[in-house]
Amino acid sequence: MKAKMTVNKSFTVDKVDPRIYGSFVEHLGRCVYEGIYEPDHKTANALGFREDVMSLVKELNTPFIRYPGGNFVSGYNWEDGIGPRESRPQRLDLAWRTMETNEVGIHEFADWAKEVNAEINMAVNLGTRGIEEARNIVEYCNHPGGTYWSDLRRKNGAEDPFAIKTWCLGNEMDGPWQMGAKTAEEYGRIAAEAAKMMKWTDESIEMVACGSSNSEMPTFASWEATVLEHTYEHVDYLSLHVYYGNRTDDLMSYLAKSLNMDNFIKGVVAICDYIKAKKRSKKKLHLSFDEWNVWYHSNAADAKIREEEPWKWAPPILEDVYNFEDALLVGCCLITLLKNCDRVKIACLAQLVNVIAPIMTEKGGDAWRQTTFYPFMHAANHGLGTVLTPIVDAPTYSCEEFAEVPYIESVAVHNEEANEVVIFAVNRNPEVAIDFDIDLQDFDVTGIAAYSELSGHDVKTANTVASRTVVPSNKDTAKVSGNTVNAELAPLSWNMIRVSVK
Repeated sequence: MKAKMTVNKSFTVDKVDPRIYGSFVEHLGRCVYEGIYEPDHKTANALGFREDVMSLVKELNTPFIRYPGGNFVSGYNWEDGIGPRESRPQRLDLAWRTMETNEVGIHEFADWAKEVNAEINMAVNLGTRGIEEARNIVEYCNHPGGTYWSDLRRKNGAEDPFAIKTWCLGNEMDGPWQMGAKTAEEYGRIAAEAAKMMKWTDESIEMVACGSSNSEMPTFASWEATVLEHTYEHVDYLSLHVYYGNRTDDLMSYLAKSLNMDNFIKGVVAICDYIKAKKRSKKKLHLSFDEWNVWYHSNAADAKIREEEPWKWAPPILEDVYNFEDALLVGCCLITLLKNCDRVKIACLAQLVNVIAPIMTEKGGDAWRQTTFYPFMHAANHGLGTVLTPIVDAPTYSCEEFAEVPYIESVAVHNEEANEVVIFAVNRNPEVAIDFDIDLQDFDVTGIAAYSELSGHDVKTANTVASRTVVPSNKDTAKVSGNTVNAELAPLSWNMIRVSVK
């Protein structure tokens, strides 16, 4: 079986915003407590953060982390997480039916984010709270001093502002599961007024308005249009959320889910551009895909914990153990985000540690890489530069949702600083290797810098505390002829080929 991708140096999608490789830390389950923060762990630093986890986060190279939620933020009082720890209140988190101690708050998380070289994407509570609290937190975090809130920050130990640039105006406000859920009209009005006051407090910040919680919501599209009627001139991004799962154990349909992601993106872009035209605006709105991942393995266990053992501190919920097929889908989704990087400027893999995450920890024990860690690590470290417009000719298959699914999902990124064209490719075919030619037109190709392949595993094989066999291997089989690169992509494989160019 053969396939070919053609790219040309002069035909590009856009430059990659590194924030497309963002992630997400929510006060949920063991993401914060026993995840990034475990003061009694043997690797904990003076602030109580696990250095073994920090090392893996740095390896993942995520430059942008959304915090502190998520559903959690819609009932969160940000003031609970500042000041002396012994004075901080313990609260019921109604979103996840757990107990929140507030040991980690804005100051602690800002210290941790600095350690892992990540920018904070702060979400504000527009569920149970409103525009006053939203503008106050901006003043607390970003104003230099001389006001009540900024001087309180300094009193609490942060002389310099946190300088948080990007702010989410609530979370999934269309969802009936959300504390303080709203209609599109209600949310559009409060989001517009919050954005105004927040930007008046710090004119340098960027704002993300809530889109639909997912594309299957009954109000999808009308929600986006109504919200943007109110917020278009006040915000910079509109959010998208999606989670995928292989609940019917249909591998080929599962691996096609990235086409659903692509359709979702293009649909939301169309709505944004409709409102732009309607308002006769010169402003182009971009997208923040600030929640995306695989999430389904833990659903049954989560339901039992939340019903039978509520109000526990840091319970093990949403702890999906990812397998090889999940890594392939994550790879396909990363390629889809890159193909749409002209409009998707921010994306956050949800979440970072323990909770539907690429990194897992054992309390008091080890931390390890899940199968999905590797495609994300490859993309975040090497998928930087300019995405080239891909023309892919590949055989296809059909599944229940899509009539034509290409066996090859691929994209190429020109990293001028590294003098490389980096090719990411997934072979969806479960049985047949694909002879893949990549025609790099107008490039002076000098060789193969590296070729990494994740393949050869049963689709249900997972990495666990006891066994971590799903890891990429280095290959030396890619060949160069002129400006064409050829590689045989193994059945069911994630591939990264780094091609040296002058």
